[in-house]
Amino acid sequence: MKEKEPIFKLRSELNYLNRLGFDMYRKDFLLTWEKTHAELIATLSMAQIMQLLYRDNVAMRAFQTGLAISQFRDKSTRTRFAFSSACNMLGLGIEDVDDEKTQVSHGETVRETANMISFLSEVIGIRDDMYIGRGHTFMKEVALALDEGFKERVLNMRPAVINLQSDLDHPTQTMSDLLHLQNYFGGIRNLKGKKIVMSWAYSPSYGKPLSVPQGIIALMSRFGMDVTLAHPEGYELMDDIVELSSKQAKESGGSFKVSHDMKSAFKGADIVYPKSWASFSVMKERTKLLERNDSAGLKALEKKCLTENAKHKDWLCDEKLMSTTKDGEALYLHCLPADVQGLNCASGEVTQEVFEKYRIETYREARYKPFVIAAMIMLCCFRDPVAVMEGFYRNSKNRAG
Repeated sequence: MKEKEPIFKLRSELNYLNRLGFDMYRKDFLLTWEKTHAELIATLSMAQIMQLLYRDNVAMRAFQTGLAISQFRDKSTRTRFAFSSACNMLGLGIEDVDDEKTQVSHGETVRETANMISFLSEVIGIRDDMYIGRGHTFMKEVALALDEGFKERVLNMRPAVINLQSDLDHPTQTMSDLLHLQNYFGGIRNLKGKKIVMSWAYSPSYGKPLSVPQGIIALMSRFGMDVTLAHPEGYELMDDIVELSSKQAKESGGSFKVSHDMKSAFKGADIVYPKSWASFSVMKERTKLLERNDSAGLKALEKKCLTENAKHKDWLCDEKLMSTTKDGEALYLHCLPADVQGLNCASGEVTQEVFEKYRIETYREARYKPFVIAAMIMLCCFRDPVAVMEGFYRNSKNRAG
């Protein structure tokens, strides 16, 4: 009897994953540019496999016991629930670290806390994205503390640290974006030569992190895409990440350029990603003011930045601008929530007409995140994750029984 198409696809993905040369065991997932090409592809493939198994109601309780620890130092909807969903699917209990409810508020060190929460923990997911020089540094500090605890046999297992957004990168988001593009355009190879525009857009707020635009240019430049970074002068990202993206684009057979004209940047684009962010210089200044608890200085900085933002209200993704993209039908991406003009703000990143046209696609873009996070956990926590997935596949019973 002929197998159903999803089963063929699942078998194909498992075979493909098995052929990839990757080794992510006991390695954290903090920055996409630290991962090899094979490791990125393995993450996408594992996420696809998990989505297929989930659709067929296949249990994927890879862990019989253990905790998943989350620490969110910034607000979150999609990433918070995606992390919890991924960990629940894999059989882990979920516990949130709240600095006000732990001994951190009494001066407990990062080194000590990291070990005390990890006796029976398998993964620690951290979001720390608001302060330049803080988020990634904190994640590395946690990772080093776990290395010591495992080496000294304090910990039974060395939990994997997953970056749920830092000051540098947002890998769970950008990998979800990449998987969405892979499926939308019919394969990862079909992304080669596609023009993607990561563009600043006006927002009535200030202080949005740099990690999404930096993560997008640093990841998409590795797949032969023609990447354009567009922003008004003064809204620069970190120089080293821009330089890395340019280097990677050349190596992958793509291209990279910076534009200070949104209209010019959008012309002929296959994919557009209009999103607000604060400049690197502003975020550095903001961090210094926060360290000094300078509330007056923070208010003055906010007023200054909002005034500067208001000079660029024409950086708006509207129907006229979208009509200049390839065939007038470029795919619109956003990490959400978007500042939608006429919906949740008077002036914003995108008009309500454009957003509504692509709203369901942005939801599809977001739905990959639980599977991407689960894939990162599987690849980082198991010596032979392919064998684990093969076991789930062999023992599967689909919804139809």
